[in-house]
Amino acid sequence: MSMFSGNHFKIKYKQAGICLLLVTAMSCQQKTSGSDELKISLLTLDPGHFHAALIQKSMYKEISPVVHVYAPEGPELEAHLKLIEKYNSRAEDPTKWQEVVYKGEDYLHKMLEEKKGNVVILAGNNQRKTEYIQKSIDAGINVLADKPMVIDGKGFEQLEKSFESAQKNKVILYDIMTERYEITNMLQKEFSLQQDVFGTLEKGTAEKPAITKESVHHFFKNVSGAPLIRPQWYFDVDQEGNGLVDVTTHLVDMIQWECFSDQQIDYKKDVNMLSAKRWTTQITPSQFKKSTGAGSYPAFLKKDVKDSLLNVYSNGEMNYTLKGVHARVSVIWNFEAPEGTGDTHYSVMHGTRASLIIKQGPEQQYKPTLYIESQKVDDKDYAAALKQSVEKIAKTYPGLELKAYKGGWEVVIPEKYKVGHEAHFAEVAKKYLGFLKEGRLPEWEKAALLSKYYTTTKALEFAVKK
Repeated sequence: MSMFSGNHFKIKYKQAGICLLLVTAMSCQQKTSGSDELKISLLTLDPGHFHAALIQKSMYKEISPVVHVYAPEGPELEAHLKLIEKYNSRAEDPTKWQEVVYKGEDYLHKMLEEKKGNVVILAGNNQRKTEYIQKSIDAGINVLADKPMVIDGKGFEQLEKSFESAQKNKVILYDIMTERYEITNMLQKEFSLQQDVFGTLEKGTAEKPAITKESVHHFFKNVSGAPLIRPQWYFDVDQEGNGLVDVTTHLVDMIQWECFSDQQIDYKKDVNMLSAKRWTTQITPSQFKKSTGAGSYPAFLKKDVKDSLLNVYSNGEMNYTLKGVHARVSVIWNFEAPEGTGDTHYSVMHGTRASLIIKQGPEQQYKPTLYIESQKVDDKDYAAALKQSVEKIAKTYPGLELKAYKGGWEVVIPEKYKVGHEAHFAEVAKKYLGFLKEGRLPEWEKAALLSKYYTTTKALEFAVKK
């Protein structure tokens, strides 16, 4: 049985006639009949971004359906609750969340005082997110936060302190890296491990990096089947963050995860920023109204308005080396995607035997597609090795096939693996629940998380200096 006291609790179970007492402050975990059962109660703090709701698009046996929400009263809270209600009332596989809401300006203090849950979900205004993280961790509450955790160098230093506090308080701090669960990214990594096909990762140069990742996003788009209304602060880089520290978080994470998940990363030694730049996306008053519903710019955005156009530093590019390997990351934000398209991703890894390329343009009907390009297209031995690699990977991903493509092959991926961005949030949640069950964050994950945010904030520092 379990006994709770704040975020601490005790668990008893019998094994071979011996009564053991376990004490932990990490998570609510009950062991019975040789099986582990994790008991989690969620807290949602100031949900200003729709990613907070996407964590609850699915139900989890380890998580209580009762979720305590703490937030100031306003449209962001209402939008969050409407999304949860939409999931609860959908015809197919409805969720059963019960939202218990506290509205008030003292929402943060109230959450920390009441401690009605042991995991807090953070997705919203990034200006205070690092503070939310630190205070939650200091209070002994586990944190699952949307990216970015930090948006500048000062925030990075605070994040380092939060990790120290997490270790002391035996809680787990993690961020929501959905792109690791996109099938073309997963397969790009899998094929990079096949030396007969990929060879070894090249070092590259500043002019021709070994790894390039580019992402194109849009301010106005649909989420869960409806137009997304963004909060006005989303267009303020002091609150949302520059493009160099926002979406680039995913791209830097992918480079680390795909190329060096078998090696410990020390940002003080392994990351060397070479150059970085940023530029603006111009938003018209009518576009701003379409995206936010507001008929005019708020006072905090006046600093970025020139000739009625809002200039948002949402775009950026960084060039750096990671463990001596040259990498380039870039992100572009447009207002709205052309009809029938959406956010796009381009990624290339250059190996000594082949390049692994993900494209998502008109030729691919704007769907991410993985290609293997090699100088050995007509080499029978290479083709045989590639076939063997596909058969090996297909044991994990049944149904994979190859199709001839100019300069190489297209990896034909069954539709069942193309679940979409929103479904990836459940995969992140399951991974995090696994860490809670283990009672620790793997050392590689911790080191890589710090390295990732050091990289993005260092890039911003370089770009601002120019």
